[in-house]
Amino acid sequence: MISVLGQGVAGLCAATTLAERGFAVEVIAPASAPAAASDLAGGMLAPFCEGESAPPVIVARGHGAADWWAARFAGVVRRGTLVLAAPRDQAELDRFARATAGHVTTDPGVLEPELAGRFARGLHFPTEAHMDPRAALGALRGALIARAVPFRGGPPRGRIVDCRGMGTAAHLPDLRAVRGEMIEVSVPDLRLTRTIRLLHPRFPCYIVPREGGRYMIGATMVESARTGGVTARAVMELLSAAYTVHPGFAEAEVIATGAGLRPAFADNIPAIRRDGARLHLNGLYRHGFLMAPALAADLADILTDEFAHAD
Repeated sequence: MISVLGQGVAGLCAATTLAERGFAVEVIAPASAPAAASDLAGGMLAPFCEGESAPPVIVARGHGAADWWAARFAGVVRRGTLVLAAPRDQAELDRFARATAGHVTTDPGVLEPELAGRFARGLHFPTEAHMDPRAALGALRGALIARAVPFRGGPPRGRIVDCRGMGTAAHLPDLRAVRGEMIEVSVPDLRLTRTIRLLHPRFPCYIVPREGGRYMIGATMVESARTGGVTARAVMELLSAAYTVHPGFAEAEVIATGAGLRPAFADNIPAIRRDGARLHLNGLYRHGFLMAPALAADLADILTDEFAHAD
């Protein structure tokens, strides 16, 4: 039996991959456990865009994420990412183009008619995708339950795979928290169909469409372990950035706000770590939905090899 601790994106991807490989799995997730940082994610599957600041390994290993999720969740939207900059920030768009691959220069109004006349040019990353992270995690959980994988509280009883993010910081002294803040708004009269990234020298943001005229706007990256709600500064900056994309966001109804702590190692690269007999899948930083499938496959390979040699 393998006991997976945690039911965020790391834990559910790990449990899913292990169950699909034929391992006996259980998920240890007490009802009183705090909400996972995954619940506040944008759900963007955008390896090329992440290449602007992430190491090449993130770009390379993230390319399979969209296919992995699409095979298990029907809500993956493959309409690419549109990167924009205000007229005064065109140098940011040029810098982003030099730092990334997989894009073409485009007229934003052709891809998104709501933006016609607002931006002279943009970068389109056509192979990228997005999805609703909560719905995607719900699909994984439902599929695991259908496979008779138990979800329970209490102590683990098998080989431990710890995927609890900051919940396991005591076991990983080099793990640090990076605070992220987001807001969710409803703008029924506005129709944007793909992820929009707005570049800005101080507070870049992204806008991810959800069903029913909802949009997730995120996300700040603050080197802080402070818990608590979203700050007024974050709300003002995110809404200001959204307004730059389209003035319709001025009439948005704010329906949710959230702040969470992302777990990260010093190099911001997710990894599998050993702690005696315990394996940690952690440090997903801002790459959770992009990198969890690849790390889960690595985990399954490690355990397959260990069980083969144990025989």
